[in-house]
Parts: sequence; C-alpha cells; structure tokens
Amino acid sequence: MGAAGTFPPRLLLWRRMNLLSIQSHVAYGHVGNSAAVFALQRIGVEVWPVNTVQFSNHTGYGQWGGQVFDASLIRDVVRGIEQRGVLAECDGVLSGYIGSGAIGDAILDAVAIVRRANPAAKYCCDPAIGDAGRGLFVSEAVAEFMIGKTVPAADIITPNQFELEYLIGRKCRTLGDARSALAEVHALGPRVIVVTSLNVEETPDGSVDLLASDVKACVRVRTPRLPQKFNGAGDTIAALFFARYLRGGDLADALAKSASAVFGVLAKTAEAGAPELQLVAAQDELVHPSRTFDAEVITT
Repeated sequence: MGAAGTFPPRLLLWRRMNLLSIQSHVAYGHVGNSAAVFALQRIGVEVWPVNTVQFSNHTGYGQWGGQVFDASLIRDVVRGIEQRGVLAECDGVLSGYIGSGAIGDAILDAVAIVRRANPAAKYCCDPAIGDAGRGLFVSEAVAEFMIGKTVPAADIITPNQFELEYLIGRKCRTLGDARSALAEVHALGPRVIVVTSLNVEETPDGSVDLLASDVKACVRVRTPRLPQKFNGAGDTIAALFFARYLRGGDLADALAKSASAVFGVLAKTAEAGAPELQLVAAQDELVHPSRTFDAEVITT
C-alpha cells in the first residue's frame, strides 16, 4: 500500500489537530510515547496514545521491568477508539519502535482504519531499528518488516543516518550520497523523509545536520553537536515535525521549528547533566526556542 492522497497546503489553525500515536511507553524518562505525547500536547495537539509496551525505563539501561503488549491489545484499543466515531477527525497516525511483525501489522491495520474514516489522514513512521555505534536494536526480521511493509505504507518517515543507510544497504559518506539515498527511499513510497541526524564529509566538526526531502525540495538545518547522546531525541523530533508539517505544509519551516525546539530541550538537558530528556523542565523550548536555526535549500 503506497502513501495516500496529497498534503493540504495548510491545516486550518482554528481546528484542533488530532493524532493517534502508537509507540512504546516508559514510566521513567522520555522515549516513545513518553516523549511524543507531551511534546505534541505542549504545542496544542490532541494526542490519542496507544502504548505497545509498558516498561519502567528504556532498555539502554540494561535492566528494566514491564512487558511488551500483545498485538491483539493494540487492535482492541484502536477498535474502541473507532467505536467512539471520532476517527474521521484524526489527522494522522504516528508510530515508532516496533517490537515484532505482529505489532507492525496491527499498526498498519490501524492506519488503514483511520484512512477509511478520513482519507486525508497521513501516516508518519519513525523506523526505529538501530543507531550508529549500537547497530540494530531490533531483530533482522523486524528490520525487514520495516523495509518491506511499514516504510512503503508511510507518507512521512524519520530515520537517523544509520537507518537511512540500512534502508538502502550502503553508507552515506557525502551529501551527494545522502541525496541519492533519499531518492531511493522516496521510490519506496514515502513522500517526505526527514533524516534526524546526519554526519557526512560536508558536515563541519562540532556540528550535526538534519535533512528533509519531499517531491519539491531538499532542505538542511545545521546545529551544534552536543557532548552526549540523548535517548528520545528522535522520537521527539519525529512527533514535532509531523505536527508542524501537517499544520503548514512547509518543509523548511517544519524542519527549522522542530530542530530548534529539540535542540533547546537537548541543550537544557546537557546543562543539567541529566540522564533523561528534561522535557518538562525545558517545555518552553518546544514553543519558543531560546535559539533558532534556519533551513537552507540544498541544490547540489
């Protein structure tokens, strides 16, 4: 199933935006829905969260409590929302980490249900399968499910550099390599691709690039590289970009605002020396970033 429909030039700002977010959830920290839901609510988006797991904390700690929910539970929750007769008002579906093919199928079924109720609804997939230095953190079967089913069904995807390279099966060492990779992934189905972290030959030391591409343009935002890695940063920027893009339909504006907001949160987190995103303490950064970064159009 390919990406459906066209993006409206502008979602009317007086109408509330509703997003269905199907992701993992942790009690301590901010990853998955524990990051996306608050960030979206803070910018005025109504979120209907469906949790795929309930963990004490993200698995990077090496120890955690909780459980992965069965795909049937996800279907049951979505069915209950459908029975409320509200899915015609759902503007999009957001998904992140998928722990199994069965959960992936349940998410794609939810996307189909929402699109039947509202053909204009969009699907944004964060293909969370791995990261540089860590490699795959899902099974190869899940990674292949993402490539074969989830990515082709999505209107928007938000991979990091490792995930982009995995999708095309080779490294991106230059900006030209990344542009070629984007073209290949567009051919799989997604109309919009956001690379949430990119470090290529053209990226200066001490910086990180974010790249966004649609059928009309490719834009880049460059920010300083902070001295630590932050779990949940990708989940947060995926959510913010999805909402900003749906609201305005402007690729450069959505990327610039999302990157600026997340950089502000990350900077506050680094300043505090905290092990988890300081989303609540730094929540004003989501709406009024202390430092803003512009998007530049890439023509080469």
